[in-house]
Amino acid sequence: MSETLSQPVRPPCAIILAAGKGTRMGSDLPKVVHRVGGEPMVSIVARACHAVGCSPLIVVVGHGREHVERALAGVSGDIRYALQAEQLGTGHAVLSARSRLEGLPDDTDVFVLCGDGPLIRESTLLTVLEVHRATGASATLATAVVDDPTGYGRIVRDSAGRFERIVEQKNASPEELSIREINPSYYCFQLGPMMHALSRVDRNARTGEYYLTDVPALLLAGGARVEVVEAVPAEDVLSINTPEQLAEVDRIYLRRRAAAQGARA
Repeated sequence: MSETLSQPVRPPCAIILAAGKGTRMGSDLPKVVHRVGGEPMVSIVARACHAVGCSPLIVVVGHGREHVERALAGVSGDIRYALQAEQLGTGHAVLSARSRLEGLPDDTDVFVLCGDGPLIRESTLLTVLEVHRATGASATLATAVVDDPTGYGRIVRDSAGRFERIVEQKNASPEELSIREINPSYYCFQLGPMMHALSRVDRNARTGEYYLTDVPALLLAGGARVEVVEAVPAEDVLSINTPEQLAEVDRIYLRRRAAAQGARA
């Protein structure tokens, strides 16, 4: 009797958005190269991606790209750089990475993450990937429930509790503004459906930008499966837009690292 050999699971890849200027940080450096726990934020995100098997990593760079590349020089693995020459939103940033993804099959799993999120946990990424693959979703979003959702996109669900759309704060109704489940920008997509949906994203009339947050609703409208998993601890989504916020995240990161080292001792 012949046996069917199982095919090896293709590793996910990751797109790390690192083109922002971070103008409120009081520095000419890109925000993602500011240090947390003594190392650049973007390198912490890259190492978390490598830890869950992501390869390649495509880092979208713009302003100060040489600083980002220098910050990642000590990170191992297949790291590729894509240039977002003009800042036209998160959707445009992902499209800027298209050429670096050539040759990957359409069903490749792709994380899209922000390079300024150093409190990211490997366990969160693994949870998202597990749900994404188990359900056969075209997109899986990790969400967080926070006490103060101000500034974040809200997760709108239907009457059955299923994902419906992401609504940005500036476009939200008073009822939607009361939603405490937010989008902390932890995405996992299938490559082909993601790129097809991105090609249909309209430029926002107010900002002139193309938003990645439009993609899940477009996929859903086209009959694809979109999953949402509440997997991101509220502490992990703390914003870093000022030196004071950077210092707060640094304290949290150092505390975690000390706790992990103590557990291994």
